[in-house]
Amino acid sequence: MEKKVAREFRHKVDILIDSDAEKDYLYDVLRMYHQSMDLPVLVGDLKLVINEPSRLPMFEAIRPLIPLKHQVEYDSLTPKRSRKLKEVRLDRTHPEGLGLSVRGGLEFSCGLFISQLVNGGQADNVGLQLGDEIVRINGYSIESCTHGEVINLIRTKKTVSLKVRHVGMIPVKSSSEESLKWQFVDQFVSDAGDGKISLAGLASLGNKEIREKKVFISLVGVKGMGCSISSGPTQKPGIFISNIKPGSVSAEVGLEVGDQIVEVDGVDFTNVEHKEAVRILKSSRSLTLVVLTGAGKELFQTEEERMNEYYRHERERQELMQQKRLAMETNKIVKEQLEKERQRKLEITQKTAEEQDRFQKEIEQIEVQEQKFKKEWDEDWGERERGREQPRSLMSTGADVIPHPPPESKKDTTTDDHTQLPADELTEQAVALLKDQGFQKYVEDFDPYSMFTSEQIVGKDVRLLRIKKEGSLDLAVEGGISTPLGKIVVSAIYDGGAADKHGGIVKGDQIMAVNGKILVDATLPEAQTTLAKSWNSGGDWIDLVIAVSPPKDYEDEVTFF
Repeated sequence: MEKKVAREFRHKVDILIDSDAEKDYLYDVLRMYHQSMDLPVLVGDLKLVINEPSRLPMFEAIRPLIPLKHQVEYDSLTPKRSRKLKEVRLDRTHPEGLGLSVRGGLEFSCGLFISQLVNGGQADNVGLQLGDEIVRINGYSIESCTHGEVINLIRTKKTVSLKVRHVGMIPVKSSSEESLKWQFVDQFVSDAGDGKISLAGLASLGNKEIREKKVFISLVGVKGMGCSISSGPTQKPGIFISNIKPGSVSAEVGLEVGDQIVEVDGVDFTNVEHKEAVRILKSSRSLTLVVLTGAGKELFQTEEERMNEYYRHERERQELMQQKRLAMETNKIVKEQLEKERQRKLEITQKTAEEQDRFQKEIEQIEVQEQKFKKEWDEDWGERERGREQPRSLMSTGADVIPHPPPESKKDTTTDDHTQLPADELTEQAVALLKDQGFQKYVEDFDPYSMFTSEQIVGKDVRLLRIKKEGSLDLAVEGGISTPLGKIVVSAIYDGGAADKHGGIVKGDQIMAVNGKILVDATLPEAQTTLAKSWNSGGDWIDLVIAVSPPKDYEDEVTFF
């Protein structure tokens, strides 16, 4: 479970944060928190990296890493971004005004945010908050409105209806030359204190825009849509347009390579199979499509486009690193963290020295006990040995005393003609015998590649998995040595089963061994019997050696219309 949480957290970090420097800083502050358990300091450090609305989901991703006893306090210190819209009504003719200030507008490619509230004013009384983003005014979307148009829209009616969602951050820009910055509402200091609507300049976000659009296609009198579709990879599922023929119907309605089809004639395409998508698109001569423009453009880029995109990202990353470097050098919080890191290293050094001292004392105590034991043994048994040798010396005066060898124990004698082998040689022979029979014993630091010949593992990524026996394995296999596949592969993994909870095995992986039983040349019934017996036998774990399936070639599922 802990590994799954850590894997999901790292995946979230890779999606939301591009800068390696910021990633390292994030991991460092989390490590320092688990040393000091100082939650307010942790949240303050996180806000240096989670510094724009798109990164706010990081707070939720970090929550499972916080101990349960601190999670309530963590929730109170971190902003909660709401996806639900809240609608309020304000009286424009009120003598004290609306009681709020806003920042933003279309001319800055940014939404409109509430930056100030008058205590006890209309906006405050109806529950509006600093950091709320205004989405609709009087039923109209303001996504395409400038700041001045928003002001005029508010003035059109006596009763102003606002729909907002809480973000918890406010964009800040003092001049048109200054780059865009975001501040959390508890850090924001407004310079507009008169309670009126204020105009504030904001910079462009500079990110690509993915928007939803609806298109209508009539295929009457034409051969087809003139486009091809492909299903996306595992990390980006969906149906995407992979090619557009020039002059076709698809080109005329504005479809482009990389657009994701999310709906066709009311049918949801987000989780549809490729064959089913083809069938639906061919089922009618009049289609209504809902697409996300450019959602999968990176899947179909040429090498030159990928390189240009890479260089653009690298330039942006370098600029961000430079800005962060300058900001962090003068930031008091970072200096405090450096001091805490120094203290932490000092504590580690002291603990290491204490451990070495404790180890040395334990060694000395063991030596003292050994000496004491040796002395007691000499006192108890040394006298008997000397007493046993004294009569012999009297009886054999003038002759050399030749002591009899001690009697051999039963362990050193055999009653048959077989010669006893050393323990290490016996172990090696037993392991070799088991391997000849198709079994391999797992030991610590076991290398699964050692179980197979070079021909059996050439070009394969072989891994050893330990799956805890909880409930049912819920894993189906197919193939076998006598089938065209020629191997045992995973055909299905069912939700909630032990294999699904483990997360290390997916559909298409080859099962090469189970609990030491090699299945490279096994038939399907033999593999199924081995899996069942291994799962139902004793022990809390089942060991699987798998060969990871190669990445899927998505060009195999391209269909032209």
